[in-house]
Amino acid sequence: MRPEDLWYKRAIVYCLDVETFMDSNGDGIGDFAGLYDRLDEIASLGVTCIWLLPFYPTPNRDNGYDIKDYYGVDPRLGTLGEFVEFVHLADEYGIRVIVDLVVNHTSDQHPWFQKAINDPTSKYYDYYVWQDEEPDSDAKVIFPGQQERTWTYNEQADAWYLHRFYDHQPDLNIANPDVQAEIRRIMGFWLQLGIAGFRMDAAPYLIELRGIDNPDVDDPYEYLSDFRDFISWRRGDAVLLAEVNVPADKIGQYFGDGDRMQMLFNFSLCRHIFLALTRNDSQPIMKSLQELPEIPDTAQWAVFLRNHDELNLSNIPEDEQEEIYAAFAPNNDMQIFDRGIRRRLAPMLDNDRRRLELVHSLMLTLPGTPVFRYGEEIGMGDDLSQPGRDSIRTPMQWSRERHAGFSTAPADQLVRSVIDEGEFSYKCVNYEDQSLDPDSFYNWLVRAIRVRTTCPEFGESKAEFIDMGDSRILAHHCQTDHGQVFALHNLAEEEISVSLKGTFGEIDRAIDLMGEKSQHAEEDLDSVTLSEYGYRWLRIIHPH
Repeated sequence: MRPEDLWYKRAIVYCLDVETFMDSNGDGIGDFAGLYDRLDEIASLGVTCIWLLPFYPTPNRDNGYDIKDYYGVDPRLGTLGEFVEFVHLADEYGIRVIVDLVVNHTSDQHPWFQKAINDPTSKYYDYYVWQDEEPDSDAKVIFPGQQERTWTYNEQADAWYLHRFYDHQPDLNIANPDVQAEIRRIMGFWLQLGIAGFRMDAAPYLIELRGIDNPDVDDPYEYLSDFRDFISWRRGDAVLLAEVNVPADKIGQYFGDGDRMQMLFNFSLCRHIFLALTRNDSQPIMKSLQELPEIPDTAQWAVFLRNHDELNLSNIPEDEQEEIYAAFAPNNDMQIFDRGIRRRLAPMLDNDRRRLELVHSLMLTLPGTPVFRYGEEIGMGDDLSQPGRDSIRTPMQWSRERHAGFSTAPADQLVRSVIDEGEFSYKCVNYEDQSLDPDSFYNWLVRAIRVRTTCPEFGESKAEFIDMGDSRILAHHCQTDHGQVFALHNLAEEEISVSLKGTFGEIDRAIDLMGEKSQHAEEDLDSVTLSEYGYRWLRIIHPH
């Protein structure tokens, strides 16, 4: 395979929600025209791929994940033509675009479901999963406290339908060949409009056969192989990035032999980074990465710190969950669904610049492709007065202007209130101020991303850990045919010195990539000092 087909291994991904990014027409809702106007700012960060959260027509009862038309743009956000203009301009900047593929369920307002309940003899009835009698409800609900069951009775159809999420999101019947054809048609449509791939929502539930009578396959992972095969024929370099939050011993199935998903979010690493911060100990990070399965050469992990949902702490022991809660979400209103944290990164870290740099340095150097959420580049805060996960879905803070420069609409028309009080107010935290301040966190991150792009080893190779004799220090190196890079991270709130002399064998020099200076190996590597929460990135130059 050509290196350019593996572009996702060198990508810098930026996730955003169109409706909260930039409002161009003053109606209080972000739109594609506004996003189009802000591509300069996105490109300046060093982003090479934009991941768009759902923008399709929707009743909007679940932040757009309840879709009623897979072939359009929600009128609140613009038109299909404006979407195409945006994709075209992004391409001019060298930025690829991937979009959310939400096909394990639809909205109950989708024409397929409406036809199904109005005429149980139509083909659309079999697009969904039905039972004549109420099934035993043995599946764990996804949204405890907001969802009571996974089967709901529909009077018009006189039957029970499956919904692993909310009751207004009926599950599709993946075993139905017509549904499989519809999914391929949806992917083909958006690929034809220029997108570079999909972030597949809730992949484990897409291929779940629960409640389906006589499925057409013994191994449901075959469906993933089929979808991968389809997009590869339609666009050779298209990528499938899947949301798969399962135990480590099951995750390899989603990569297959390189014939399924190219990328998976590394949920385990994310959780263990926060456990490591809690303990000031590198062992959880090392343990997490060492327990992951070997993956095909074409496969890749997506490394993230926060996304648009809660920080999910499932699949780790309860005592470890409690440690993380105590450190980063000690109050009940900071927690959600008995499994996660509904806070943004900067408030979780007490807006400590040292720790913000440290965790982003980890994200940029641990093996995989970094995925940023909009607003994290300026250290945006959260609004815990908002319900549920809306606390971390506030509008982007562009400037000190009214409504953070996001919209000129009256306050009561905003899609969501901006943060206007406290240390995370848009008057204190905004893009405009930080972009003009050479010492801001934003400009530090721009520089870190720029350096990361010169170090393909971090994205393309496995981490090899080095024991520094102090578990507070995480030391790893990555090596490919391009060269060798080395990263040190101090997880402690105190200065620590370590010796690297002899660590790399015979070398010519070690270039301090973030410190902008060279070190002569024999003279300077005997004692390397890391400040509290400090980090070093080194390129190792061998004599040959």
